[in-house]
Amino acid sequence: MPEGHTIHRAARDHRRILARQKLIVSSPQGRFSEGASLLNEQTCSAVEAFGKHLLYKFNNEYTLHIHLGLFGRIRKQKLPLAEPKGSVRVRLIGKTHLIDINGPTICEILDQKEVMALVGRIGPDVLRTDANPDLAYNKIARSRAPIGRLIMDQSVMAGIGNIYRSEILWRQAIHPETPGKAIGRQNFDQIWNDARTLLAIGVERNAIVTVFDGQSAKRGYGEKYNIFGKTNCPNCKGEIRRFEISGRRTFVCETCQPIETQ
Repeated sequence: MPEGHTIHRAARDHRRILARQKLIVSSPQGRFSEGASLLNEQTCSAVEAFGKHLLYKFNNEYTLHIHLGLFGRIRKQKLPLAEPKGSVRVRLIGKTHLIDINGPTICEILDQKEVMALVGRIGPDVLRTDANPDLAYNKIARSRAPIGRLIMDQSVMAGIGNIYRSEILWRQAIHPETPGKAIGRQNFDQIWNDARTLLAIGVERNAIVTVFDGQSAKRGYGEKYNIFGKTNCPNCKGEIRRFEISGRRTFVCETCQPIETQ
């Protein structure tokens, strides 16, 4: 599943090439033809990301809501038109580019009230300037659930996915099984600020980079992690433990990330 930086990167790019334009909207696959007809030849007023949700807003007060889920994919192409690749649920055509969206978990039309309800269900997004981290901390501080589950709960804190979870908690020396109520405000602020920093880098690089050395600092360098998918800790050289939280892979160094239970 794409992490939050991917969706924010898409929103930024699509805002630049589609906003304030009258778009041609279609459903080459045919499964979204009715929804596409409501947006066709309407002006796209804004493109926004909220966590892993992508919203294309139109002047007729309708919004296209996309959630890619595990298998969705977005393709951006310069015009002239190309034949659709695979099962394209929705195609957006502007003056210079087209956007094809394949296989999203959610592809629907929302009115303004429905958009407000959706945004209200999403936790504060670490990449949005209007996010209020207090809302996330208040939920975490009252919870006995492990912090590794809480920071991936999009209703608590939006945008963090599986890779960022392991990397951020390792960087902050916090065990993913530490109960939320044992996370003090200082530790929470460190998690929030590190997430904000790393995801912003992800938007710019279009890749997850959590290791900063001479090579990975170069623009265009591929994804690079500290412990996700690794066998040994880069700090202590000890063994990395792999286990699951809520059905998702998690990586931890038991030495560098001692568990807090109070």
